[in-house]
Amino acid sequence: MSNVNTKSNVRTVAVTGMLSAVAVVLMYLEIPIPIMPGFIKFDFSDLPALLGAYALGPAAGIIICLIKNIVHLAASQSMLVGELSNFILGTVFVAIAGCVYKKKKSKHSALIGGICGAVVMGLFSIVSNYFVVYPVYYKLAMPETVILSLYQAIAPSMKSVLQCLICFNMPFTIIKGFISVGISMLIYKPLSPLLKGKH
Repeated sequence: MSNVNTKSNVRTVAVTGMLSAVAVVLMYLEIPIPIMPGFIKFDFSDLPALLGAYALGPAAGIIICLIKNIVHLAASQSMLVGELSNFILGTVFVAIAGCVYKKKKSKHSALIGGICGAVVMGLFSIVSNYFVVYPVYYKLAMPETVILSLYQAIAPSMKSVLQCLICFNMPFTIIKGFISVGISMLIYKPLSPLLKGKH
């Protein structure tokens, strides 16, 4: 029994490491979004964390989020603020998706968990950005007025950063989550034997 547990633990560590490495690579492949300020970019790095949460449990997904952001700090262009935001929101996303799937392991529950995780992540992004992430960014990188002006360059009607977070960041974050969920639905089953060590 001990030998079985040891093998299981080794595989869990190995798979977590592999998914973390993939997440790091994907995090470097950032895609600028024309309808968002330049400091906000899209990447697929939440996908490996989501797969890890499904295959190994929500804790593994959170660890993958942590590792990818720690590694990415070396190339941070946001004074560490982007990594902080990515970790906070990624953790919310994969924790909810992983917990829902863990209760009932089916494709339907994985889809529901992922959708719930993406929506909550989007809603929580308003709170985390307004009270934590952006205030840090104001002190380390850009004043609030400069941040607001970047949004206003896209939508002049924006009157406050909070309004920008609701109109821009929240839908962007939800859609980003939905994309990861959609891809995971396509690739999780084929990858499941590799991730779980079953043949």
